[in-house]
Amino acid sequence: MTPFGARLRQLRQARGVEQKEMAAALGVSASYLSALEHGRRGKPTWVMIQKIIGYFNVIWDEADDLQRLAEISDPRVVIDTTNLAPEATALANHLAAQIRTLSPERIAAMQTVLDKPAKATSK
Repeated sequence: MTPFGARLRQLRQARGVEQKEMAAALGVSASYLSALEHGRRGKPTWVMIQKIIGYFNVIWDEADDLQRLAEISDPRVVIDTTNLAPEATALANHLAAQIRTLSPERIAAMQTVLDKPAKATSK
């Protein structure tokens, strides 16, 4: 499941809406909506995000949050390390090989490290 898919499902269930009902209102199939929630589809288009925002009648921060979650919800990520240091390529490959074995706690710890701003190097 992607971050966007998890939030979409949470919104839908909180409002007591069935996938079939929501899909019809959005003009998509229930199977597409299910695949979007489960991360079997890539991130939704801007137009689809806007339809979902309108469907749930969310505003401001919640709408921004849905758009942000969509941006980080591509389940098939490609990391281009062309022209980067060999260590960057090794890291990308190591992560690709190990991602399925990492615990949620380990992933959260790694995310915390990656979210920290890089320290400025003193000259």
